[in-house]
Amino acid sequence: MPEFAFQLASPIARGLQEFFRRLEDRLELDRALTVVLAGGMAVHLYTAKRVTTDIDAEFSARVVVPSDLLVDVTLPDGETETLYFDSNFSTTLALMHEDYVLDSLPVDFGLRHIRVRVLSPVDLAVSKIARLADPDKEDIRDLVLAGLTGVAEIEARAEQALKAYVGNTSSLRFNIRDALEIAREAARERAAGAGSGI
Repeated sequence: MPEFAFQLASPIARGLQEFFRRLEDRLELDRALTVVLAGGMAVHLYTAKRVTTDIDAEFSARVVVPSDLLVDVTLPDGETETLYFDSNFSTTLALMHEDYVLDSLPVDFGLRHIRVRVLSPVDLAVSKIARLADPDKEDIRDLVLAGLTGVAEIEARAEQALKAYVGNTSSLRFNIRDALEIAREAARERAAGAGSGI
């Protein structure tokens, strides 16, 4: 994967940092807790393009996230959005490679006990395939446009992840095909931009 820096200066990223700071205080932690970020929030940390308010995350231990833990952020256009934890998120419903936690990347939010990690760009792209709604398609496109992952990488990772999937995978295979076409189009667009000096 190419070198990159997480986009931590945006209002959304700063709001996410504040969310975990408050969560750390509310849980009164006395030991390390690892959080793996997925979804639109993870895409935002890579690209700063996705504006999302729900926090999709998986914890290394069972925790009760207070339902009233909300963080208001003011976007550059002056609009106020509220960040909240999505209690319905589950990695079991997504197409995920078995090594997604191992290959996730640490992001430094300066917290005492919560260790925040982010799905790797390729695992983030693959995690979008099972649902493949419009925001998911845009996320895959943005990750490839940013040069954070590519067609061959997504295809290989998705095929590996598919081996652990239980049930009829025909719809997933259609989604993989469509996701790869989105990635190819984004790769062509990136190459054209690079060729024109943009």
